[in-house]
Amino acid sequence: MGCGTSVATETQVQSVEEMDEPVRNPSPALSKTPLCVTNVTSMKAAVLIQRWYRRYMAHLEMRRRYTWNIFQSIEYAGEQDQLQLSSFFSFMLDNFTQLNGNGPDLISQLLDPVVDPWLDRETCYSMIAVPDSYTGPRLSFPLSVTDTNTLLNAFKEQQTLHARYLLQLLYETKKLLRQMPNIVQLSTSYTKDITICGDLHGRLDDLLLIFYKNGLPSAETPYVFNGDFVDRGKKSVEVAALLFAYLLLYPDYMHLNRGNHEDHIMNLRYGFTKEVMQKYKTHGRQILQLFQDVFSLLPVATVIDGKVLIVHGGISDQTDLDFLNSVERHKVKSALRLPRQSFEPLDLGQSYRHSKRLRSTDGSRPNSSRNQKTPNQSRKRRCHLIRQDSAASSCSSSSSSSSSSSTVCSPRTPSSLSPRPCPLSPSMHFVVNSLQVPFLDSLSSLSPPSPPQHEQEWKQIVDILWSDPKNQDGCYPNTFRGGGCYFGPDVTQRLMHQHGLQLLIRSHECKQEGYELCHGGRVITIFSASNYYEEGSNRGAYIKMGKDLVPRFYQYQVGRGTRKLTLTQRVRVAEGSALRALKEKLFTHRSELMAGFMECDHNNTGCVSVSDWAQVLETVLRLDLPWRTLRPHLVRLTAEGAVEYQSCFEDMGSGAQLAQVTPNLAETLFRYRTDIEIIFNIIDKDHSGLISTEEFRQTWRLFSAHLGVDIDDRAIDDLARSIDFNKDGSIDFTEFLEAFRVVHKLDNRDQPLSGRTENF
Repeated sequence: MGCGTSVATETQVQSVEEMDEPVRNPSPALSKTPLCVTNVTSMKAAVLIQRWYRRYMAHLEMRRRYTWNIFQSIEYAGEQDQLQLSSFFSFMLDNFTQLNGNGPDLISQLLDPVVDPWLDRETCYSMIAVPDSYTGPRLSFPLSVTDTNTLLNAFKEQQTLHARYLLQLLYETKKLLRQMPNIVQLSTSYTKDITICGDLHGRLDDLLLIFYKNGLPSAETPYVFNGDFVDRGKKSVEVAALLFAYLLLYPDYMHLNRGNHEDHIMNLRYGFTKEVMQKYKTHGRQILQLFQDVFSLLPVATVIDGKVLIVHGGISDQTDLDFLNSVERHKVKSALRLPRQSFEPLDLGQSYRHSKRLRSTDGSRPNSSRNQKTPNQSRKRRCHLIRQDSAASSCSSSSSSSSSSSTVCSPRTPSSLSPRPCPLSPSMHFVVNSLQVPFLDSLSSLSPPSPPQHEQEWKQIVDILWSDPKNQDGCYPNTFRGGGCYFGPDVTQRLMHQHGLQLLIRSHECKQEGYELCHGGRVITIFSASNYYEEGSNRGAYIKMGKDLVPRFYQYQVGRGTRKLTLTQRVRVAEGSALRALKEKLFTHRSELMAGFMECDHNNTGCVSVSDWAQVLETVLRLDLPWRTLRPHLVRLTAEGAVEYQSCFEDMGSGAQLAQVTPNLAETLFRYRTDIEIIFNIIDKDHSGLISTEEFRQTWRLFSAHLGVDIDDRAIDDLARSIDFNKDGSIDFTEFLEAFRVVHKLDNRDQPLSGRTENF
């Protein structure tokens, strides 16, 4: 209507001018009307376009946020899996029988590494010959600028540093770190700026880009790297080697804090151990042990001008910098492993047997009177329990207290729908009425002894490495991540007042823009690994700080392909990858989800309401995701608006089919595939990819006992025989694990993950 009116008015004015040529100046009414109408029309069109664009951007932002929530929830769930696996390692260490002389020795070395005098002598590297055919970088010690430039250029060219030079680099780094305090004090009076970088996670390209943009480490360009140099990325060895080389070259201008991934048990799960063993097959174990020693000797904090505290994770209401400075940090080889002395005087066996009896009476016996109900009554009752359990968990997760004396509870799902105790968090700095000890898949409650000195030290380091800030006041267990604590603005303010600080810089969390401010600007999170979850998912950033102690942020993003993608394309790629990971999570919990759906499906229709569907997912998976928003990507609706819950699993299947595997065993293998791979890699000392059938049987029996999974020994034996294809008594567990990889049926199996987004 508006456009038509405007055109008509313009035509009328033109006719008047043609009929009466002497009239050169039309009346104001005639001259202003078309312009006025045109402006109104243009404004209406602009408003419509603006509304559409705002709706479009809001929808895009919604997709971006739930994609981010999926990535982060699955990442933290994986960290909780690692905590449970470390508990299994302790269990395995105490129960593993000697298998052909190679069983507990390696487990003991990984969990309780003893000081090897050989690694403290120059012979650990001097006896290793470097062949003339070696074309990689050659280093001479003490290092010079030429050596570090040679190393930098070699890594750019994808060359590998020889084991002899890497061992010597680690040996010299270990000697230097022994002389350093727990908390390094820096001053801006001797330099223009100090650059602070966050997590790198084995991303060599990010490190090289930082050096390119900001300059190489030197007296004019000092750096603080705030932990998590290794794991996840494929170039962790190169990243760590470069950082250690510059530390040796400029010990007064290159500073490294320890992160929660500078931990040999974390390295087992997140790739660093595997990377070292693949790159250094002959000397890999010596290299790993030296890395363990170096990691445990890294300082845990840095303070600039007595005003800016830099730690990897965060703080708690128990953090005391004076006490932290006196800790023997080298004794904490892993923050995931509780000091063994804490449990020696306690009768764990009796407590476990008691907890197992309690668990066995929790409505799971077939002859229990509670099970003598009609199917509909049973379904209604259990569906009601699901709602109650979820409501209780959400209430507990959202509550906070002014003290860190909350009970540790992980948001991880138990192996049944009935409420059960949660895995132990490594943060036990709070006071409890009973000591909660991890044993199998439960917690044993015992009267707590007074914590000894070494345990107090361990708790201080755990909080520094694992904690996260929250906007709510108080300090309470970090149930989402499974380790450390959440600390609020009041905890930050108290620590700053106590030690005269004005700013806390930490890392530990991926942020979409590479950095984030909270607690009224007093806490800054800095993250330097761009494209952390997926290509284009986030920027990296670093901070420069001068004498005024005002942080200046610099952002970047690695990857030419990323710059070519539009915002919509980047969101679509990340969303597709996140939804794939989430669907795999659903598939590995299929039996529990189906049990929950069926309890709510009173008439066996195969359908439940959207509310019940979302409730079951949250109760089982405990991922705290917007399930109703994600519903169109995960399931189908009927014409009546009910959810066809079996459609959750339609487009996923297993990598291969083994007829001898029972459904119960198969799902357990899918769910704990990563954990099993870690355990098998530990047992496989020569990294041949083969383990004996007897090792397979005994390891799996221990693991299933640890998980509390009821799997018949005969099923395990049948499985072992079925995958011993050539009947030589050995199992190729790489092929075995491939059979239990979740495959998306609509995808080409050989297609890269980042490219498979069309189905979403």
